[in-house]
Amino acid sequence: MATTAQTTASAVPAYTPAIAEATRPLFEKVSDIIPEIEWPSFAPYVHEINRLKKERNAVILAHNYQTPEIFHTIADFTGDSLQLAREAAECDADVIVQCGVHFMAETSKVLAPEKKVLIPDMEAGCSLAASITGADVRLLKEKYPGVPIVTYVNTSADVKAESDICCTSSNAVQIVESLGTDRVLMIPDEYLAQYVATQTEVEILTWKGHCEVHERFSPADIETYRKSHPGVVVLAHPECPPDVIAAADFTGSTSGLINYVDQKRPKRVVMITECSMSDNVAVEFPDVDFVRPCNLCPHMKRITLPKILDTLQHMRHEVHVDQAVAKGARASVEAMLAII
Repeated sequence: MATTAQTTASAVPAYTPAIAEATRPLFEKVSDIIPEIEWPSFAPYVHEINRLKKERNAVILAHNYQTPEIFHTIADFTGDSLQLAREAAECDADVIVQCGVHFMAETSKVLAPEKKVLIPDMEAGCSLAASITGADVRLLKEKYPGVPIVTYVNTSADVKAESDICCTSSNAVQIVESLGTDRVLMIPDEYLAQYVATQTEVEILTWKGHCEVHERFSPADIETYRKSHPGVVVLAHPECPPDVIAAADFTGSTSGLINYVDQKRPKRVVMITECSMSDNVAVEFPDVDFVRPCNLCPHMKRITLPKILDTLQHMRHEVHVDQAVAKGARASVEAMLAII
């Protein structure tokens, strides 16, 4: 690891007046959330990454939970995991750098098999994706023969490959009801499945998987936000526990939360989800006061500017998916895309 760090550091130019001038428009975009004193530590990486992207014909996909210096200054496409996978499939780049967690890079590879997909840190995992395997899904199919399996996109390719159809948090109800059955298995997020069950007459069988960020929120947190910030509007992600959702004013996917802010323009809001998302959305809505929750995703935070630069410099950490697995995973994702 020491060799990698030294290689990366030596390849980064110093913060010069020329780099300061070249990156000034990018800093101005994030100046409300990144202190000016910190920008000299980011700017050389930002400048070199943006240069290398052109040289490599690469694009950077950044998830909503990435830090602002990644999300707003080097990303070509931003959004949730499905949005990013779609962009991976549709863009004309040769190289995809996935600034997110490993299952997202897999999904990009599944939908864009001809492209080279890189991830800056192979250890960027996900507690939810790790809660279930393809073997688990095969056992579920044996236990519940004929019951359709709806799989959240926040899963590995081998889990998708064993499933009938995928869903996102924004389209889960639509997908469940499209199957025309009285009962479905919805995996792996137990809380998302429980939320969907409140929105449909279809019986939902669940799996006990959770997101380690969202499961840490509690009704007491929301009560504290309301007392400390009178009038705050509380927006919760459906991966949160049911009692948190019940205490919130609105529940929606990451895109749903953003749309709520865009359309309603509350004076003050708190998003009960990974806290970097609040920083990123705040850039787009300077007229809204965002109360920042403090739950960070440790896996998302493994992706950093130095690691992104290292990946582009050396074209390393390529993500591969077995062809047979990719075929099955692609079928379950495309089944969803055919409906929404």
